[in-house]
Amino acid sequence: MSQGDALEVGRSMLMVALQLALPVLLFGLVAGVLVSIFQAVTQIQEFTLTFVPKLLAVVLALVIFGPWMISTLVNFTTQVFTNMPPIGR
Repeated sequence: MSQGDALEVGRSMLMVALQLALPVLLFGLVAGVLVSIFQAVTQIQEFTLTFVPKLLAVVLALVIFGPWMISTLVNFTTQVFTNMPPIGR
């Protein structure tokens, strides 16, 4: 396994991790911004108010994007194990 092969596997691994994390992080970000705007407008400074909408947004993102995330991860794992013999030489 050459240094270029290892770098390519690492690069593709980081790209898959970024693709899988992005929808969940974006849903949490949007929920956090909306709750912050709501708190600023109503002047309600309750700390527990920020956690519940973010948690619900993350669960919603996992429900919506879960099948796609699993298939992406399975495809990447299959690709890595398929290409392992040529890389291992």
